[in-house]
Amino acid sequence: MGAALPGGTVEVRIGIKHSPRELSFETDATADAVRGQIEQAVANDSALLSLTDTKGRQYLVDTDSISYVELGAEAGRKVGFVS
Repeated sequence: MGAALPGGTVEVRIGIKHSPRELSFETDATADAVRGQIEQAVANDSALLSLTDTKGRQYLVDTDSISYVELGAEAGRKVGFVS
């Protein structure tokens, strides 16, 4: 799970306290890299966690509001038609 797959993505889902919805997006970073960013932000008492998705959009999350984080398995890009 540590090495990035060529063209692969990781699904990130973050639960926000007092919100029925979750933040969900895909990133080109490895699961270990995302986990490291989250752990570092929480350990350093950072006010905000900054993550970037595959389209370059940046998400700023209040670290005090994170209730859970789910990291999906790294997967290569899908090629072909979906039926």
